[in-house]
Amino acid sequence: MRNKLTDYTNFYFIGIGGIGMSALARYFKANGKDVSGYDRTKSELTEALSNEGCHIHFEDHGEKVKNYVSTPEKTLVIYTPAVSDAHKELIYLKDKGYTIYKRAEALGLITRFMKGLCVAGTHGKTTTSAMLSHILDQSPWKCNAFLGGIASNTNSNLLLNEQSEWVVVEADEFDRSFLYLSPFASIVTAMDPDHLDVYGDASSFKDGFRQYAMKIDPNGVCIVKEGISLPTLCPSVSYGIDSDTADYNAFNLSYVDGQMQFFVNTKSSGKVKFHLGLPGIHNVSNALACIALLDQLGLPVTEIQHGLSSFKGVKRRFDVQIKTSELIYIDDYAHHPEELKSLIDSLRMMYPDQQISAVFQPHLYSRTRDFGDAFSEQLSRFDSLILLPIYPAREPEIIGISSEWLLSMVNLKNKDVLSSTGVLEVMKQKKKGVIVTIGAGDIGEIVEPLKNILIQNIEAIS
Repeated sequence: MRNKLTDYTNFYFIGIGGIGMSALARYFKANGKDVSGYDRTKSELTEALSNEGCHIHFEDHGEKVKNYVSTPEKTLVIYTPAVSDAHKELIYLKDKGYTIYKRAEALGLITRFMKGLCVAGTHGKTTTSAMLSHILDQSPWKCNAFLGGIASNTNSNLLLNEQSEWVVVEADEFDRSFLYLSPFASIVTAMDPDHLDVYGDASSFKDGFRQYAMKIDPNGVCIVKEGISLPTLCPSVSYGIDSDTADYNAFNLSYVDGQMQFFVNTKSSGKVKFHLGLPGIHNVSNALACIALLDQLGLPVTEIQHGLSSFKGVKRRFDVQIKTSELIYIDDYAHHPEELKSLIDSLRMMYPDQQISAVFQPHLYSRTRDFGDAFSEQLSRFDSLILLPIYPAREPEIIGISSEWLLSMVNLKNKDVLSSTGVLEVMKQKKKGVIVTIGAGDIGEIVEPLKNILIQNIEAIS
C-alpha cells in the first residue's frame, strides 16, 4: 500500500458484514493488519471473516468499543452509510478523535495508485465486475478486485495480485460513493433512477453519474450501454444486443446446453464467437460490456473467450440451485423493476413452456413506493407470486406502503403475502415448474432450507 493507510495497524469496521465492507476487511487482514468490527446480525460472511481471523461482535457496545480498538493514532475506523448516525460506537469514536472514513473513501485511497477498471450502473455491476475480474485473473494481465458479491469461481469478493497494475472495482452510486473513485476506465451498465431517498429526484440521480463519468482518466475509455449519454474527457464506446448502431453488438444469441452463445464484431479481430458459462440475456449484455472494455484496452480476444467460458457467476445472481427435467430453482438478487424485467425476459426465453412461480421480497419502503407501478407490471408476468414483507434496511416504515399494497396492484389470480415460514410451508407442495426467489434483503436466508425442501419433494416422486 502506497498511501497514508499504511500508517495504521488497527482497522475497525462498523457494518463489517456488508458485502463491500467485508472485502475491505479481507484486504487489510491480508496486509497483516489487526481487523475487528461490529455488525447487526451474524451471517455467512461474518462467519467467514471470523474464521479468517477478524474479531466481530453483534452488539452496539457504545463506549465499550474502546476494548476493540487501539489508540486514535494507530486505528482507522471505516463505516458503511447504511449505519445510522445514532450508532453509539460511531458517536463515541467520533468524540474521541478517531479518524473515520466511509467505505468508499477507504476504497478510493487503496485504488488510487492502481489502474482502476470501475463498473457503475443501477444494475448489472456486480456480475459484470466479477466477470471482468475473472477474465483478467485467467489472463497474463491478472488483477486485483473489490466486488459487491461472492464470485462462485473463488468463493470470495476479493482478488489480490501484487504484480498486477489493474484493479476492478464495483462503483456504487448509493450515497454518491463512486465519486471517491479514480477510474482509469469504466463500464456503465444502466442509469435507471434509483436511491431517490438519497438523490431526491431522477435529475439529481443522473447528475451523479455525469460527475462520475467526468472523473474517468482522459487516457482511458468509457464503455456505455447503448442509449446512455454521458459527457466524458475520454473516448466513449457503446454496446448493445442486436443493434445496428452500437460500437459493439452481440448477435445470433442462442441458449445451448446451459450456455449462452453469441457473436461479436470486435475491433481487434473482427467477427468472433463467444461461449458464456452462464444463462440469461442480461448476462450476454454484461459479457458484451467486458468484451468491449478489454478489447479496447488490448487484451487478446482469445483470453477474453477463455475467461468468459469458464466464468461460474456470482452467488445470488441468477444462481441455479436445482435443475432437473421437472423442477428448476433459481435465486436472484434483483430489487429494481428493470432488473426484474431482465430476469423475467431470460426466464421466459429459457423456459417458454414452464409455469414460473416467484417469491419476491421488496427492498426499502421508498423504492417500493417510488416504483410501485413498475414493480407491479413486472410481477404480473409470473404465473404465481408470493411477496415477503418489505425489507426496510436503513429506513423507517412509510405508512400505507407495504407488500399488501404492492400485491393489490399485481394482476394475478394466484398471489399472496407470506412470512418466510409460510413460504417454506407452501413450497412443500411444489414438485415441478420453475421457482425463483428474488430480492436484496434477508430472503437469501431461506434459499438453503427451500432448496432442501424442493430436493425432498423431488426424491419423494422419484
